[in-house]
Amino acid sequence: MGIDALSPVPDQPGASETRVEFADNRLLVDLCGAHDANLARIEAETGVQIVHRGNQLVLMGPQDVREEAAQVLKALYARLEAGQGLENGDIDAEMRLSNAVVPTESSAEGRIVIKTRKKQISPRSPAQNAYVRALLEKELVFGIGPAGTGKTYLAVAVAVNMFISGRVDRIILSRPAVEAGERLGFLPGDMKDKVDPYMQPLYDALGDFLPGKQLARLIEEKQIEIAPLAFMRGRTLSNAFVVLDEAQNASAMQMKMFLTRLGEGSRMAITGDRSQVDLPRGAVSGLHDAEGLLKSIDEISFNYFTSRDVVRHKLVAKIIDAYDKAAPLV
Repeated sequence: MGIDALSPVPDQPGASETRVEFADNRLLVDLCGAHDANLARIEAETGVQIVHRGNQLVLMGPQDVREEAAQVLKALYARLEAGQGLENGDIDAEMRLSNAVVPTESSAEGRIVIKTRKKQISPRSPAQNAYVRALLEKELVFGIGPAGTGKTYLAVAVAVNMFISGRVDRIILSRPAVEAGERLGFLPGDMKDKVDPYMQPLYDALGDFLPGKQLARLIEEKQIEIAPLAFMRGRTLSNAFVVLDEAQNASAMQMKMFLTRLGEGSRMAITGDRSQVDLPRGAVSGLHDAEGLLKSIDEISFNYFTSRDVVRHKLVAKIIDAYDKAAPLV
């Protein structure tokens, strides 16, 4: 695959063409998408014009946008060569990362790749990339930002990756069950039945990375544990990857309790959204408290996300921006 500059296009002063050639026409068809939908998406985002000619894509427009689009196309083609699928989110990710300096972890294109039993995933924004790098390198990592930015999903992916590679012996996932409060006892069933509804997002994330039967066996053998935050008291969590989700709903005392559970050979990821605190009015969020107290500790990594990092539906980012611009709710 190569890129060659061609002669300037008439009637476009200062503009020229760039030709990107692809060796496998079958993969090129997948790259273009049905009715060239993927190309149209890239055109709309970058402002470049893309023409499909044989085993080549000809890019027309100013040099900077041609270079950006060519980089995106090469990265997407590399995904297809590696046997990975191509979704709208992958196209958005490559466009976000096209001008970012991305550290090498394990992929040929210099992008971090997290391998699990069921799929391989990569960060989809520079902020996500920095977050995953911190999860791989630091023992205690905070991921703070709005919903839909991949904070918990990526943390669980890294936890599964480290577990299947033998770097940790178990995975422990936890959340505060603040919505239940004292009403928890009135729900039907045993304790597992009572708390599982609050833990469901963690089960969902695990289900994306591990086959169902294997996941069930690992949970039964306690190699993967999903439990409310209150169940962490009095424990020392050694040789484990520990994730605390929805940390904004932990009290200051609960956060201190949880952080001091860290044992030898373990890693912790703390994720939360400061705009979605469900604690009683006047209560101090443990996430906010920890952020103020621990920021000066070099061994701890704080990573922040914005609406630009949202990897759900594009409308989610617009909703987050609208709420951020509005007056605080009272």
